[in-house]
Amino acid sequence: MVAIISPNYGKNSAIAGRGAPSSDDFEKREYCGAFGIFSFSGKPVATDIYMGLMNLQHRGQDSAGAATSDGKNIASVRELGMVAEIFNEKAIAALAGHVGIGHVRYPTIGAGGVEDSQPFVATARGKKFALAHNGNLSNYGRVKKIMEQTGYKFCSTCDAELILAAFVEAYEKKPDLFEACSDVMKKIDGAYSVVLVTDSGELVVFRDPQAIRPMCWGRSDDKIVFASESVALDILNCELQGDLAPGEVVVVSKEGVKRKIVAGEGKPRHCVFEYVYFSRPDSKMDGKWVYEVRHKLGRALARKAPVKADYVVAVPDTARSAVAGYSQESGIPVAEGLIKNRYIGRTFIMPSQKKRMDAIKLKLNVVRQVVEGKRIVLIDDSIVRGTTMGPIVKLIRDAGAKEIHLRITCPAVIGPCFYGIDLPTYKELIAANKSAEEICKLVGADTLVYETIDDLVESIGMPREQLCLGCLNEDYPTEFGREISKKIKAAQAGGKDGIRVWEEQG
Repeated sequence: MVAIISPNYGKNSAIAGRGAPSSDDFEKREYCGAFGIFSFSGKPVATDIYMGLMNLQHRGQDSAGAATSDGKNIASVRELGMVAEIFNEKAIAALAGHVGIGHVRYPTIGAGGVEDSQPFVATARGKKFALAHNGNLSNYGRVKKIMEQTGYKFCSTCDAELILAAFVEAYEKKPDLFEACSDVMKKIDGAYSVVLVTDSGELVVFRDPQAIRPMCWGRSDDKIVFASESVALDILNCELQGDLAPGEVVVVSKEGVKRKIVAGEGKPRHCVFEYVYFSRPDSKMDGKWVYEVRHKLGRALARKAPVKADYVVAVPDTARSAVAGYSQESGIPVAEGLIKNRYIGRTFIMPSQKKRMDAIKLKLNVVRQVVEGKRIVLIDDSIVRGTTMGPIVKLIRDAGAKEIHLRITCPAVIGPCFYGIDLPTYKELIAANKSAEEICKLVGADTLVYETIDDLVESIGMPREQLCLGCLNEDYPTEFGREISKKIKAAQAGGKDGIRVWEEQG
């Protein structure tokens, strides 16, 4: 029997009842960031984990955690809050060991309480394991139901716990790390890049057979580091070496580094939203610099939809690279027309137009002298639910803009995502229900143009068949993703009582 260990949640557990933000709070949401490190000289890695997670903070701000091993025991911490709040001097001192993992989270499964924070810890054959991941399991509810029927007791609603339970179940049958990972991949469907540490001091990293979620790795003289983005390697002076292949497992121990592809046919389906929105522009993602991709997206928009204007303005922050490209291609100068308040965290706003407007004003302010009386090209990375673009356009219009031409670097989002972006229903997606002309009128812009899928693919620079475009064309890369897409569309509903459809156990 596998034992899932519930850790001592610590001082922040009093706020565990805090729910996830409403769907009107953000247009789109970061998912998670995962990190793993091994010091071959046996040096402590807790501070390195902290630094790596600081550079992954943009991928999730609800909770963070880490687990380390000294070759005999596992020490762990996980709390709600930001990395700098959780990893104080006392927490870092408690994380002894030369190998460890770290995680930042935004929930796409579960309510987001401290019980859903990662890493999770479990035992099998007297051996302890701690695990965290970035991604989302599309068959979460179905697999969880099967495992519960066989006697498993889950202590959270997080799919990382299910991955760990599946792993230790396999390890109970045969204590081989590679075979356990292979068995996990046969059982679960979806996107997952996993980091795992054992009490005996091994680091295990694996990526789903379609390599939907990112996982890169790098080396220094002393360390090997794995992370969701290369920026977490940069801060540790680890040279980027590459990315895990689809279905690849890496085991690092004192004996060295062992790699093996245990599933899949080597056919990746990388998430395009990494390039459009989620990743930092200074990251290199599966061989492509994110800044260069976004710059090309801006240039492509300028060619596709030229317009006479005075300034090009970014909706901060992810559109800045595209604005530079648009300006270079069009010759229209860049102006900083919107200023972001960097000291405002998540706001829990009631879904009314006035409240949404108040929330936007807390986060963004218009530079009136830039936009007043001017024709503005306003560039953003995407329109998902459509609830924030209208207030942003209104802010600029109220500041005296003569014209507002909206340009979006992502094609229209018409389908849910089951692989790590919190887009659960067709009803929530404005482009699934309205034309570009209707959306333009609704948000109050003069014109609206989306990037095309062809231009997106060309800008990324990978073959179309190597990209996950499911939310843009409903061509989902996994069997269960295709199944639940049809289920949602047929029912025109996202689940029961607020539960996402992949959490249902039917």
